[in-house]
Amino acid sequence: MKRTALVTGAEGFIGSHLVRFLQSKGWNVIGTYLSRNGNSPTNLPRLQFVQCDLRNGQRIEQTLNEYEPTHVFHLGAQSLPTVSWADPISTFESNIMGSLHLFEAMRHRKRPPVVVSACSSAEYGHVPLDAIPVSESQSLHPLHPYGISKVCLDLIARQYFLDYKIPAVNLRLFNTTGPGKTNDAPSDFVRQLIRIKKGLQPPVIEVGNLTPRRAFLDVNDTVHGFYLAAIKGKRGEAYNICAGETHKVGDLLKTAIQLSGVKVEIRQVEHLMRPSDEKIIFGSTSKFSQDTGWKPQRTVEQTLGSMLEYWDRVL
Repeated sequence: MKRTALVTGAEGFIGSHLVRFLQSKGWNVIGTYLSRNGNSPTNLPRLQFVQCDLRNGQRIEQTLNEYEPTHVFHLGAQSLPTVSWADPISTFESNIMGSLHLFEAMRHRKRPPVVVSACSSAEYGHVPLDAIPVSESQSLHPLHPYGISKVCLDLIARQYFLDYKIPAVNLRLFNTTGPGKTNDAPSDFVRQLIRIKKGLQPPVIEVGNLTPRRAFLDVNDTVHGFYLAAIKGKRGEAYNICAGETHKVGDLLKTAIQLSGVKVEIRQVEHLMRPSDEKIIFGSTSKFSQDTGWKPQRTVEQTLGSMLEYWDRVL
């Protein structure tokens, strides 16, 4: 049977890459968006791109009835922790009510689609060092509205699997980056480096805290994980998806500078310091690898190189 995917949040960073990946696999793809932006992949074959506000349950039902997807990749959400701190109400409306509307619409279908939901490592809260890398069985201690909303999505998907047999798989995403990413440390570094290279700013890189360790996964490995979760993931399960090793944020900056060939001054600024900055964020992916065969393929150097190329084109 021909596979048809509905990708919510297709205008977002991961969503736009996932749409292209599924296209390469020959799937029919319906990408939903809230508002158009520069990532909108509108010129691909076998792609239908439709507006759908997940807070509108009737519109979701219309979309499912019209396109009858075999798979739903649920990425539509308010995904920035900084925004969740500033505007928790809108974050809850988008992430929790939007997810409830989606699952309610799916449970009324005669044959519910397989659904893969984008959850988050923020669900784990501050993890003690002796529990790193954190596993899926780790007790959840939400820290802030973004983490709480993702815990709720995790629970919603599992409950609809148990009560209504909706074949759901949850992916708890750790740090993901790559071409097109904004508002994380690697993308800020490479964007500034290209701006310096092109003479658009002085040779100074503004940074926040460089000491935390992060495991940045290339977005191409991330979307491959979504695909394998849909095809091979066990229904009702939650999986971590994370890079295989951590790096100090400062070391990522050094690598980006070396790859760019630009000489710069590094300057720490207060406004880039986060109110909550864990020393290390790192997840175990052994369960996901065992069930699906997934493992990261791209190195940090490859990821940063592709990001430098992206910003060189964009700027």
